[in-house]
Amino acid sequence: MCEALQQAGNIERLGRFLWSLPPSELLRGNESVLRAQALVAFHRGNYKELYSILESHNFDQQYHNDLQQMWYKAHYREAEKIRGRPLGAVDKYRLRRKFPLPKTIWDGEETIYCFKEKSRIALKDCYKRNRYPTPDEKRGLAKKTGLTLTQVSNWFKNRRQRDRTPHHYRRCELKRFSYKNIEINLLLISSVYFLQLMESFSNILMD
Repeated sequence: MCEALQQAGNIERLGRFLWSLPPSELLRGNESVLRAQALVAFHRGNYKELYSILESHNFDQQYHNDLQQMWYKAHYREAEKIRGRPLGAVDKYRLRRKFPLPKTIWDGEETIYCFKEKSRIALKDCYKRNRYPTPDEKRGLAKKTGLTLTQVSNWFKNRRQRDRTPHHYRRCELKRFSYKNIEINLLLISSVYFLQLMESFSNILMD
């Protein structure tokens, strides 16, 4: 029941369902119930309760990403309420450093820009072989890395763009350098021609 209500996103009904459970059921530490309690606490703004739940139980790894997002977003919202303004990227980075993920919802592997290092390595390896993977290859990568198909597609798109920009810049610089050389050569030719003309004119006057 908890799983179905969580997937449906019906938070109010989920909260009522949890309220109807006997205390003995709540104290058993069922992971599905704990995740439901964490979700309800998050949406109701009961962040201390949320942190307590997340820190008190070792959750299955398949749910880590969702629980990590709740952990960080709760800290962001608390900070925004105190500061009275939206947080910038630097603010969020500092909060993540100040409030690191508890080991109960983190496997200890470093995450860079929301991608784990193993996922980044798999994406880079595929990119070296083929910068334009097929939809089937993207789906295979998504399954292998634990990312969504959209995340995989965006990674390849951004990587191609990033690799293309320096190349485009170098081409522009080379083109500009070539034009400059042409201008200099034309100027030199004009100068030589002018000197030759002046010399001829001087010889005519002397004759």
